[in-house]
Amino acid sequence: MKKIVPSLWFGDNNCEEAINYYVNIFPNSEIQKIVKYPNEALDEHFKGMSGKIITAEFTLNGQKYLALDGGPYFHFNEAISMTIECEDQDEIDYFWGKLSHVKEAEQCGWAKDKFGLSWQIVPYNMGALTGTDAQIQAMMKMKKIIIRELEEAGSL
Repeated sequence: MKKIVPSLWFGDNNCEEAINYYVNIFPNSEIQKIVKYPNEALDEHFKGMSGKIITAEFTLNGQKYLALDGGPYFHFNEAISMTIECEDQDEIDYFWGKLSHVKEAEQCGWAKDKFGLSWQIVPYNMGALTGTDAQIQAMMKMKKIIIRELEEAGSL
């Protein structure tokens, strides 16, 4: 079996802007292929989509993704998110600064980017950092995860 590849539908028809944004954030990332919608007259579903992306292939840190401009029918929601397992606080701070754009969506390491996609920006050892009741309580008060505060809560 080949790898599972996430596919992203950009309901605001900003797929090209989004994938360029993501590729510039993550190391080891690139756009492999972009195919634009064909002539609008070919199918009723292509109406108004000239110049938009029907398929894009790209990688973020070596993980393959597919994406498209799909029109306004579907939008991202919190039912699915991308998790970034960070090595340290500097990495958490970097990705948080790049991806968190909707302050009211921030909670316990969850952030929403300017395209509406949800991200979990957490330390790679999040399970170990939330092993006590005090650590869980500390995490529940956080928006961005602060590793030092979780470690300190674990030593209480």
